[in-house]
Parts: sequence; structure tokens; C-alpha cells
Amino acid sequence: MKKNVLIIGAGGVAHVAAHKAAMNNDVLGDICIASRTQAKCDEIIESVKRKQHIKDPAGRLYSRPLDALDIPATVKLIRETNTGIVINLGNAFINMSVLEACLETGAAYMDTAIHEEPDKVCETPPWYANYEWKRKDRCAEKGLTAILGAGFDPGVVNAYCALAAKRYFDRIDTIDILDVNAGSHGKYFATNFDPEINFREFIKVWTWIDRQWKEYPTHSVKRVYDFPVVGRCPIYLNGHDELHSLSKNIDANSIRFWMGFGDHYINVFTVLRTLGFLSHLPVTLTTGQDVVPLKVVKALLPDPKTLAPGYTGKTCIGNFVKGWKNGQKREVFIYQVSDHKKCFEEVESQGISYTAGVPPVAAAMLVAQGVWDPKTMVNVEELDPEPFITLLDRIGLPTDVKEIEPGGPESFDGAVRELDIELAESTATVTVSAANPMIALASRPAAKST
Repeated sequence: MKKNVLIIGAGGVAHVAAHKAAMNNDVLGDICIASRTQAKCDEIIESVKRKQHIKDPAGRLYSRPLDALDIPATVKLIRETNTGIVINLGNAFINMSVLEACLETGAAYMDTAIHEEPDKVCETPPWYANYEWKRKDRCAEKGLTAILGAGFDPGVVNAYCALAAKRYFDRIDTIDILDVNAGSHGKYFATNFDPEINFREFIKVWTWIDRQWKEYPTHSVKRVYDFPVVGRCPIYLNGHDELHSLSKNIDANSIRFWMGFGDHYINVFTVLRTLGFLSHLPVTLTTGQDVVPLKVVKALLPDPKTLAPGYTGKTCIGNFVKGWKNGQKREVFIYQVSDHKKCFEEVESQGISYTAGVPPVAAAMLVAQGVWDPKTMVNVEELDPEPFITLLDRIGLPTDVKEIEPGGPESFDGAVRELDIELAESTATVTVSAANPMIALASRPAAKST
């Protein structure tokens, strides 16, 4: 058994993870939260105490300052805190530094996103092969458990793929991962997690179709689907972290990712990108100062943590899987619905952070109990999905499974047609008012299904 958890990061996802870890500290032991700004860690601790979420009062919940890019400093902190499990919830730029510290100390490692370098975006797929998988042999040699992408997507959706292969299908044809946020935060424009990471992942669309990587323009392939609970929502074909391991580990002809975007988001994103404000590379001002446009946009947008108090509505994330079972065609939607308001009432968070922050704590609990302890580097789909999903049911993210009539009215068609046809049907129509920008958020009738 491993005990004592170090949570690296103090954003919205770390906030949720700290609450859930404290609620299960009888399994996880002491909890340290570390970040460059220790005051943010202390704010999370105050929230945990305010909600009275420390299950075992004898367990420690405390903070430490840390620059996680400083490997020796991270090694020192792991040893000083007697950490057995590191949950890396900082930005994706620190992943390899934290992993190196775990390799040196023997602490189990987990994260929720693929590693990125600040000067590179949307590298040649599969992205895991560029950084993480290069260290897999070292993890195996040292017997180090490293679980990659243990959030929701990637993470839970990877487990849904493994569950589909284990329980529902003899042979899988296609997997379409559908992610929609049907909630409202009431702001003119905001991202639900780190704006810098959010925008970087929408620069290119890499998807896995007919067992090969294909690239499409951003927001060029659109569908409208009638989701359980949240109803009809527009979704766009998108690239995403989990495709880069699922394409290797799950036997399916096509694996695609779709994310929900309203017309207003599409409009703002397109204007920012067209003007160059989403560039990750520095530009020189007339003053001679170098600035990164994307970091300026991040500084101007609301902190995702501040969206939580007034957030309403629900999220729905799941896998639409098609294939065969016992010689018969089968379609199944495995999904999870979360309510923003209920998430705030429980842990003072919005639903997006909640869905990302609960799974790594569940994974840590399985590692602590020895249920998940591969002693090498794995992606979530390489582990038994059932203990993970069962535990998530208990600690806040219950899963639903819906049988769909093959080819029936509730079926999802993710096959990508000729690009000119897709482009013609993906145009966003927006309403704007210079006098009152909030008119852009006024609801309009849902688009017809395509």
C-alpha cells in the first residue's frame, strides 16, 4: 500500500481533488497541496475545512510552495512529505519534470493531460510518443506506477472504452467520444479551465479514422445530437489527448472526439485566432518588449475558478460505441452527467473542474489500495476499468449506460463526409450588439440535426 498524497497545482481541478482526497484521507493518508503561489493552496484548504470534508481529523492537510519545473525541489518535497502518490494537476508544461522527480523518489505518478512544450502546439501524433512513452522503459525498470491521463477526458472516457471492449462488444467498429457543457456561467466569454491550455488544443484537429491519423480544420465538422438529460447540443470534431493512446491500445476502426461549442464561442475564438491573439509564440511591441499574445488573452479572461458560484446547467460526457456482440450489431452510449449547481454546493466548484478533479483521486485510492498498481507506465484504458468506474459511482461521478437501436433515431453518425459538404453545414450564425455585448448570449432555436 502507498499512502500520503502530494497534489501539485492550485487551480480549479486541484481544488476539487483536494476536497475529494480529504473526504477519503482514511485511505490516502496525509495530503499536501503545492504550487508556486502557496496562498492559492491555502485558499483550497480553507474551502475544504469550511465544508468539513476532512474525514479523518488525525490526517494532515497542509500546503507548501513549489516550482514544479525545478526537479530537485520537487524531489526534496516528495521526500520531506513522505509522499507515496503524486497527483500532478499543474499545467501540462510541468509533466515531465514531475515525472522525473517521481522516477528519482519512487512515488507513484499520475496526471490528467498530455505533456506540452510552451513553444510547440499540436505536435505530430501520437503525442504520447513524443515525451511520456519515451520514459516507459525507465518506469518498468524501476517498478514505478505512472498512470497517464487520469482525469475525465482523458481518463474516464478511456475506461469507458476498456469497459466497452470488456463487457459490451466482441468487436468494436467506431468510438465517438462526445463532450458537452450545457451550462451557463453568465459571463460574456470565459473558458472552463486554463485558457492557455484550452486554446492551444484547438489549433489543429487530429483524429483517428480508418486506423490512420487524419487532419481537419478546426470547427469544420459539426453535428447536432440529442443528449440524455441536457438535450440537443451542437458538437464539433476535435482533436484531444485520449485519442493518442486509444488509437494504440483499443482495437477499433475509428476513434473520434467531439466537443460542444455554441455559436458565440466559435465567433469569439475565430476572431481571436484570425487576429493572431491565440499565438503561443512571442511578438515584439514597439516598446521593444516581447509578449506572448495567448498569455495576454489568458490574463484578460476570468479565472475559471471564479465561474463556480453562479454556474447553472449540466454537463454530459460519454462514449458512443458501435460494433458487434454475439454476431449482432450493437450500439451503446456510456456516459456521465454532472450538475454545476450541485458541484458548487458540494465542493464550491463548477462542473467542469469537478469532472476532471474527482477521477485522479479515485485512481489514487486504487493505487493506495493496491488495486491499480502496474509498476510501469500505463494509460487508463490499459487497466481494469470496473473498479475505477465502481469507485467513481460512489464518490460523485455515477455512470449510465444506454442501449441504442442500431441505426435508429438515437444513433450517432460520426462518419466524416467530404470536407466541402462538412464546411457548408458547420457555419456559425451569430448575433452581436456593440451597445450591449451580452445580447450575443441570447438563446436561439436549436439548429436542425445533420
